[in-house]
Amino acid sequence: MTEGTIMSWEILDDAHKALRTAVAGVSGQDGWNQATPCERWTVAQVLQHAAGDQIGFAAAITGGPGPDEDPFAPSGTLAGDPAELAERAMRASAAAFGTVARDDEAVPTPIPPHSFPADLAVGACALDAAVHAWDIAMATGQDSPLTPELARALMPTARVIVDPVRAWGAYAEALPEIEGDDDVEALLRYLGRDPHWKA
Repeated sequence: MTEGTIMSWEILDDAHKALRTAVAGVSGQDGWNQATPCERWTVAQVLQHAAGDQIGFAAAITGGPGPDEDPFAPSGTLAGDPAELAERAMRASAAAFGTVARDDEAVPTPIPPHSFPADLAVGACALDAAVHAWDIAMATGQDSPLTPELARALMPTARVIVDPVRAWGAYAEALPEIEGDDDVEALLRYLGRDPHWKA
């Protein structure tokens, strides 16, 4: 890759669009206090976790600073504009992955084994953003921003990276597959989420 070239990763762009849409659809302070499919976490905490993960991926690549909040113990207290928190985090990860060549076999990541080929690394970052976009949307009565096309694109990454990080508590145990599941339902069940969860 030519020095200074910025790569565009469609899968990450699509996941960020999903997260941006979900965040924009949260209404008022009550919306940020709603329970979510992430057990014990409010919408605000899921946003802090998702933002922290995006910054974590960026920091792993660039060596820059990590997130202000512990992504695995988010406070739930939003000090500023939630949309700006999300945008700042997404800009950081998009910029970091924009420097990654598609044939790079050892992209640093914050998740074990802490290095992946480029397609898996960017897929992991996109998976995190897209699934938490779904969490936020479901908790606040929105339509799912996780499209079948995006879910289908993310499933190969999920099948490689998820099992090794389940021990972290990052993902619940997979739910049984159900015949007739569409791509979104299949991905969510694999990640341990009930695709028909309701607030």
